[in-house]
Amino acid sequence: MQAARSFSLAAAAALGLAGCGGRDAPPPAPPAANVGVVTLKAQDVALSTELPGRTAPHLISEVRPQVNGIILRRQFDEGAEVKAGQVLYQIDPAPYRAVLARADAAAGAAKLLADRYDRLIQGQAISQQARDDARAQYLQAKAAADAARIDVGFTRITAPIDGRIGRSAVTQGALVTSGQPQPMATIQQLDPIFVDITQPSTAILALKQDLASGKLKAAGDGQAEVALKLENGRAYPLKGTLKFSEVNVDQGTGAVTLRAVFPNPDGLLMPGMFVQAELHEGVRGGALLVPQKGITRDTSGQAIAMVVDAAGKAEVRKVTTERSIGNQWLVTDGLRAGDKLIVDGLQQVRPGMPVKVKEG
Repeated sequence: MQAARSFSLAAAAALGLAGCGGRDAPPPAPPAANVGVVTLKAQDVALSTELPGRTAPHLISEVRPQVNGIILRRQFDEGAEVKAGQVLYQIDPAPYRAVLARADAAAGAAKLLADRYDRLIQGQAISQQARDDARAQYLQAKAAADAARIDVGFTRITAPIDGRIGRSAVTQGALVTSGQPQPMATIQQLDPIFVDITQPSTAILALKQDLASGKLKAAGDGQAEVALKLENGRAYPLKGTLKFSEVNVDQGTGAVTLRAVFPNPDGLLMPGMFVQAELHEGVRGGALLVPQKGITRDTSGQAIAMVVDAAGKAEVRKVTTERSIGNQWLVTDGLRAGDKLIVDGLQQVRPGMPVKVKEG
């Protein structure tokens, strides 16, 4: 019995020593996680910005009468294309023709008197003053006749520009007056057509600084090219060109207005439409485009990425993203060309873990 008790104590001591030795041993290494990676490459990237815009007529003209009178007839179809000089309305010309006839008669009489005095002055039968007065009366009468003739012409109201005319605000028999505030109709030239685009002044400033520093290089003729997306989401088939930007910043919105001009041969673009304009800014050399699924954020909102280091372990990096381009981020800090970015299997990876790489 004594021998058995001694054996039990010895066994317990051995087990106790074995337990102490187990606590001092290092934990087993975690298994390597299978991850998919993408090797980052520097490339030249064409940068563009999509901004809201609104269409506006290339030319616009409000048709107003220059004489008073009754409308005898309207000589155009509402919504039709009209040409400059085309007659739109006819005002009753009878009163103005009567005034013209009287003015022509007065001018004729004054001319006869002036011509007679020109002959008499040669024989010194009249004074020079009388001859000059007769000449002045003739010139005044002639000017009155010319003015009356102009008024007769104004009874035919014509289109000042080519374009599409809208609905008529007056009908046959209506009385119109010279200088009235309400236009009789409005003509808009829609081919080409303007697109006014609003852009924050900070974006314009950043663009100018990038171009000046060489961080961004101009894309040649494409620098001024603009693409358009319609209200229904479809792309407009024709490209436009950027014409100018306002030199002043709107104090209320902090924005500047850019104006682009687009061909509009089929009249698809109508004034007042809301569109999305894509401005081609330039080319960023040596840029890094990173798949969006490879960029996450920590609890503080900082953008982070996981890469595979030289030892084959996962390493976390803080990154700076400038903008999204399609399904990629343009990264300006935190990553470099040649980095192996983990894009698949991020959920099972922790910093410092060994990984098995599968190139995507």
